[in-house]
Amino acid sequence: MSKLKVSLACAPYDRLQPIFTGRVQIEGCEANYFPLEAEEVFARAYSSQDFDITELSSSSHILTSARGDAPYVGVPAFVSRVFRHSAYYIRTDRGIKTPQDLRGKTIGVPEYQMTAALWARGILSDEYGVKAQDIHWRNGGQEQPGRKERTPIDPPGVDLKPIPPDKTLSGMLEAGELDGIISARAPSCFTRGLPNIGRLFPDFRKAEEAYFKKTGLFPIMHLIGIRRSLAEQHPWLPASVFKAFLQAREIALKEVKEVGVLHAMLPWMPDEVARTVAVMGPNFWPYGVDANRKDIDSMLRWSYEQGLSPRQARIEDVFHKGTLEISKL
Repeated sequence: MSKLKVSLACAPYDRLQPIFTGRVQIEGCEANYFPLEAEEVFARAYSSQDFDITELSSSSHILTSARGDAPYVGVPAFVSRVFRHSAYYIRTDRGIKTPQDLRGKTIGVPEYQMTAALWARGILSDEYGVKAQDIHWRNGGQEQPGRKERTPIDPPGVDLKPIPPDKTLSGMLEAGELDGIISARAPSCFTRGLPNIGRLFPDFRKAEEAYFKKTGLFPIMHLIGIRRSLAEQHPWLPASVFKAFLQAREIALKEVKEVGVLHAMLPWMPDEVARTVAVMGPNFWPYGVDANRKDIDSMLRWSYEQGLSPRQARIEDVFHKGTLEISKL
């Protein structure tokens, strides 16, 4: 019996390397791999559905699932997770000392729907009482003009406007035309050490560890999606994909904890792993719905509260039913 030929696009994370190198196979599949940066993968996934199996923005997948026009079904393999207290960049000459000081301010985001911004706004709302509707939002390219939302949105009750087509968020923050930026990447005006540009949380590691200890949340950024039509044609495929991603993650978790040979170019990686385990426990990067239910429920709620989803989606709307069962094993 011939194997199903599929294309798979994802950033080349350590938790994906066993799949890219062939150490882990997707049952029943012959895969053609595209190790690409996440931004390119998302753009191609939502504009032309270029790939059969693809890394997806969690936020975009939630809102399209709630709308009923998601081109992919979700698999709860959370290949990207990042704490986001480091994502707030501010003008230090605007009287912004606390998160509450962001009320009434004008804040830029590359895309309002990006998952980093979903989490950053969720943190502001749940922890500090600052709602998305309390801030003026401006979206556009951070370093290059012309970036747009990857899928159309029109959040009700939210002041969201695009920046001029010839400007960038970093340039506008530098010029004082924005009070701050929320972004997964540090804007160049910050990395260049320009005056009056700083972080809302200067000691973001301390803030992020405290956030995890209080809430138990480790922000999910990206998940895996399978082309909906392909999953309907081959209902066994989502479970096979999920199993392969679980196996690859187990290998990565084992290797990152090894002390005899370092698997990343970090001289004190064993100490860093020990510090992480002390805060988060030995399984600090969980996959599956059950182990991440609080994180997922928070994202579903925030997507609706922030005007992205037209209704509060259910877990069953977002993930393929075959992967819900496997996640309980």
